[in-house]
Amino acid sequence: MKLDVCFSPDLLPLYDLRGKVAVIVDVLRATSTIVTALAQGVTEVYPTATLDECAALGREQGCITAAERDGVAAAGFDLGNSPFGFLDGKLAVQGRALAISTTNGTQALRRSLAAQAIVCGAFLNLSAVADFAVAQGRDVLVVCAGWKGQFCLEDSLFGGALAERLATFGFDIASSDAALAALHLWQDARPTWPHYLLQSAAVRRLNALEAHDDFTFCMNVDTHPEILPLWRGDRLVRG
Repeated sequence: MKLDVCFSPDLLPLYDLRGKVAVIVDVLRATSTIVTALAQGVTEVYPTATLDECAALGREQGCITAAERDGVAAAGFDLGNSPFGFLDGKLAVQGRALAISTTNGTQALRRSLAAQAIVCGAFLNLSAVADFAVAQGRDVLVVCAGWKGQFCLEDSLFGGALAERLATFGFDIASSDAALAALHLWQDARPTWPHYLLQSAAVRRLNALEAHDDFTFCMNVDTHPEILPLWRGDRLVRG
């Protein structure tokens, strides 16, 4: 079994997803928000590519709608892309479905549908993702959502953290330079985690939006080790 890391969805045409487990990661913030939503009782999540599709699901199926572009909550939707939208109690979420569209994370998922199995990963559910990968016994590709096709540090660090865990179960990390790079980044960052990310572009964007609390929240490891967003048909469910 091998683990590889795709640093941008724009690089996906270079990978063969067939038969693999695809781990979609957008630490700041889509996959962290999806994990939080399921933990708070959301029944299923529809990741959509466009705002129009997200709004239509809200109208037609009564879904909660959450959307952002460029980090800013999109107008006309129930929520933006902050996990706190599911924690502050302002909106009843338990027992309801969610439609969500984000700048990077939901796009990455929609471009990975050729995989044998698809899950969403974040630091919040790192153990759940690792356990699933081990149980599947298949090659794993971490798909970093990045930022508009560009490399981002936080998603790559997640890939390294997952590589570190899976290596102990016999996964081959060394055959992929991308996986090795992610692992080395994680090992360098871990002693000062999450201070390591304070100068990253994503954190600077969140700070500019006065959303630093989102960053702090999303850096927690295994807050929800029991939550695994798993792709089934046309939606994510709690696996």
